[in-house]
Amino acid sequence: MKKLNLSVIMAVLVVMLAACSSPNNTAGTDGNANANAATEATNTPEATTVEITDVHGTVTVPVNPKNVVALDNRTFETLASWGIELAAVPKGVMPADSPYVADENVQDIGNHGEPKLEIIAAVEPELVIVGQRFSNFYEDIKKLVPNAAVIDLTFDVSEEAGAPGENLVNGLKQATTTLGQIFDKNDEAKQLTADLDQAIEKAKSAYNGTDKVMSIIVSGGDIGFSAPHSGRVWGPLYDIFGWTAALEVAESSTDHQGDEISVEAIAQSNPDWLLVLDRDAAINSTEEKVPAQDVIDNAPALQNTAAVTAGNIVYAPNDTYTNESLQTFIEVFNNIAEAFAK
Repeated sequence: MKKLNLSVIMAVLVVMLAACSSPNNTAGTDGNANANAATEATNTPEATTVEITDVHGTVTVPVNPKNVVALDNRTFETLASWGIELAAVPKGVMPADSPYVADENVQDIGNHGEPKLEIIAAVEPELVIVGQRFSNFYEDIKKLVPNAAVIDLTFDVSEEAGAPGENLVNGLKQATTTLGQIFDKNDEAKQLTADLDQAIEKAKSAYNGTDKVMSIIVSGGDIGFSAPHSGRVWGPLYDIFGWTAALEVAESSTDHQGDEISVEAIAQSNPDWLLVLDRDAAINSTEEKVPAQDVIDNAPALQNTAAVTAGNIVYAPNDTYTNESLQTFIEVFNNIAEAFAK
């Protein structure tokens, strides 16, 4: 009987020891696996390039590239706000208060009329950002710097495009998202596009649906008509916000200085709102400039219009003509929302 009991006890002890050791071995295996997975995740190298799509197709661009050249006036403020260093820019068509203009280490390419393209090659860029006014030089630049990534962020907001308002909003968002991918600023880009959507909704809600809107450009002391659905700034906004135009023109000019419509014709349309862009305020020049507000205040034909009588005038930021960034449009939309809601 004692032998039987001893055998049973020994068997039980063996089973217990096996049961105790087995979980420990399993846990050890799982622990090693988890540790290895964590190590692999930690050691996974960050992406050094990103595939982006521009108007010409797909381009492989280095992340956080060195020696960047920016030529698109819709990108300058965004890049500056993110602290991106640039090697060269067209200072001749940039806001005077841009940090890149004051920085002597940033080379000056001039303007799109007579650009110094040789400077682009001289700075040996990894990335050149083309767009808008410089889009015509895309092929020349690619040949000039064959080892650099060249992207073209141009988007069409002309009336011929069919949806200028939609193109403006989507173009601003896409360009900002692309820059966020390239410079590892995805969160910042996401916030900017969200701010744009919010500003659009505010401006939409503020419009009563009936007031007549007139947009104009002041240049050289003259008042020019900016036709609905046409142009780079005011035109697309008629589509975005569903404004009632005080004056429609069947065949409007695409001249950025405004259509050949007299101030008297503008006054006769009797707009409830005037939207004003001061072209001269944005241009670096030694010539004496007359502020747009002074021109409006001293235009006899406009003084009896509903807009001037009620003080319903919205001025675009002074640098708008050379700074058509997403941030500029956020400011424009917020200004419109505040004015229309009063």
